[in-house]
Amino acid sequence: MTKASFSRRGAIAALGIGALSLRSLPAAAAEPVLGDDGLYQLDWYLQSFLDLKEDLDGATAKGKRFAILWGLKGCPFCRKLHEVHMRDPAIESYIRDNFEIVHLNHIGAREVTDFGGSKLSEKAFAQAYGIRFTPSLQFFPESADGLAGKKPQYREVARMPGLLEPPEFLAMFKYVREKGYQSMPFTDWLKRPV
Repeated sequence: MTKASFSRRGAIAALGIGALSLRSLPAAAAEPVLGDDGLYQLDWYLQSFLDLKEDLDGATAKGKRFAILWGLKGCPFCRKLHEVHMRDPAIESYIRDNFEIVHLNHIGAREVTDFGGSKLSEKAFAQAYGIRFTPSLQFFPESADGLAGKKPQYREVARMPGLLEPPEFLAMFKYVREKGYQSMPFTDWLKRPV
């Protein structure tokens, strides 16, 4: 086929083949942005009024799970989480599609409304829940029913204190999504045959 004989039908077919091949490529992960507070943000993180019961109910209504990510300005592992783990399209898309994430500052002053209606600063909330490391992730059940009556750390279904390597990091999100916590500890869940 010469340039002169290239038809409009051929051009459309070529565009269609090109579009199909583009669809098979993994989507690029969102670019993390360093906020004024020193925390990395992704454009799909939940923009919240920091009412946790409302956030959990909203996530459940969307068929997603609710988690809190704790960060700290200057934290090298928080940076790695956003520049390595969350830049992996498979990890980022799984989390984005299955979770609502609220990113809180370990020493922050914003007011958070806990599941029982208590209002605490981010820092006081972190202390009440025993958050000691950044990054840390707290994973909560699908319903806020009964959470107010439990001690803070017993409200979680799972916790990731610190940063795991990418395969285990993704596995933790799958563990929560698939409710592995109902039958075994995470370390045993990792050992199970896939």
